[in-house]
Amino acid sequence: MPRALQPSEELTELDAAALRTWSARTLDALGREREEIDAINVYPVADGDTGTNLYLTAEAAHQAVEAVFAASVPDTAETVRAMAHGALLGARGNSGTILSQLLRGMAGVLAEGGDGDHLARALAEAAAAARQAVARPVDGTILTVAAAAAVACAGGGPLAQVARAAHEGAGTALAATSGQLDVLARAGVVDAGGRGLVAVLGALVETVTGGTPQPPATDTGAVRAAQDTGAVRPSGSAPAPGVLPAPDGKCPPEHGPDDSAGPAYEVIYLLEADDDAVALLRARLDALGDSLVVVGGDGLWNVHVHVDDPGAAVEAGVEAGRPHRIRISHFAADAATAPGRTERAQRAVVAVVPGEGLAGLCAEAGATTVRTRPGEPPEADELLDAIRRAHAREVVLLPNDTDLRGTAAEAAGRARTEGIRVALIPTRAAVQGIAALAVHEPDRRFDEDVVAMTAAAGATRYAELAVAEHRSFTSAGVCQAGDVLGLIDGDVAVIGKDLTETARTVLDRMLSAGGELVTLVVADDTPPGLAPDLEHHVRRGYLAVDTTTYHAGAGAPPLLIGVE
Repeated sequence: MPRALQPSEELTELDAAALRTWSARTLDALGREREEIDAINVYPVADGDTGTNLYLTAEAAHQAVEAVFAASVPDTAETVRAMAHGALLGARGNSGTILSQLLRGMAGVLAEGGDGDHLARALAEAAAAARQAVARPVDGTILTVAAAAAVACAGGGPLAQVARAAHEGAGTALAATSGQLDVLARAGVVDAGGRGLVAVLGALVETVTGGTPQPPATDTGAVRAAQDTGAVRPSGSAPAPGVLPAPDGKCPPEHGPDDSAGPAYEVIYLLEADDDAVALLRARLDALGDSLVVVGGDGLWNVHVHVDDPGAAVEAGVEAGRPHRIRISHFAADAATAPGRTERAQRAVVAVVPGEGLAGLCAEAGATTVRTRPGEPPEADELLDAIRRAHAREVVLLPNDTDLRGTAAEAAGRARTEGIRVALIPTRAAVQGIAALAVHEPDRRFDEDVVAMTAAAGATRYAELAVAEHRSFTSAGVCQAGDVLGLIDGDVAVIGKDLTETARTVLDRMLSAGGELVTLVVADDTPPGLAPDLEHHVRRGYLAVDTTTYHAGAGAPPLLIGVE
């Protein structure tokens, strides 16, 4: 890393080394403040994770910068683009997604030059790009703080002067946010995302000047003083000169919908798609929910939206292009971390699941979910991210796949170094995870809960139906491409030609050893009559056995079977 500046020294240009320092100091600043930022997070949803999301976004940006330095001696353009690209790939939550777009907006200008005039222009480009990325911009948020930072340094000048002016302008705007959004006024707090952006700009001032800037005043007296001087405006008034309007030319609304009545799920995914497809996607997702932010470009986008139907949001992405790294969170699961509760929740469950239907089912049961798609198993970083998002002292991790056990163990080990108590239950299939989640009781002692969940998973035999892609040798004989394979506890036990007949045979073999409950999990592309046929088959031949059917949605195997 480059040497630290002495307080009397000031940079005149943001070069590659300075950008590297800025990314590191941003990560440190957000790391110090993330719990306090989490605690004041009441908008757009009071889920208490804005600080964590900003930190994880900054962490992804910094890792990308370190990667280019490890590979070569990068120039300024390569460094700032790596920072923006890393943030795009790792963006988390509403504010993290907006932060990634702010960095992307800055990157194009800073790649041309790093003096004060370029920085001023970069901040203006960043504020405009971020507002354009948000479907329905709201005043009193990180967007307002970004716009105020750009206005404050619009005249350009020496680099240190521009950085200080931007930080001070952002701090003044932050102090006024509680007077611009009713939900912030009721809670007596400033905007959490805006506070995070002030921390980012403070890290920039420290990088450029070598000194630590004064933290912004955020009490109500500062709010009134800022409004009296006209530096910021109260809700309902005309925008201050130079403040960027919404894309339609109108002032943003005073506040968004009441946070207690919003959609139930947050959906985030990366999307490979062209510009025309993304334009249609924006319109479709805007009709489905709110808090829509779509950032990126050049064929790669980060999509964030709050909806009641997460499956429809993911389906819209599938129709637009190729979504991956899909994350679905249920806001009710984060209720314990709402503002007013600065402590972590005591316990949470993190589950890896195939298909958005199962993700929604597990989320409704209070779990933080990680989606897996065929050929794209989640990495340790994604599981660690989910453990962090659960925001709990104790976490039960359900990998639900034999091949993920090593990855899950790595994520659990890394989480333990952060002070989180993690129990890894080696569930080998989604149906075992469902069984474990069904007996989860967060009020029970942690060890007792883990034992009960492990016992429930272990008592569940599992099977899966798949279609062979090519000729191969199996434990049940030779199969041909197109054959239906019935796998019981991970081994091929039945080879058939018909999905329904093969499923019946697999069920009979599993129930020959007894059972009380059959769980069927069907995918979207499974024939619609399969589940009713199997339910009837169980009722007719096994009178004491109950049957439950769940829909996994898209991206799951044709049929999963569990027998408890």
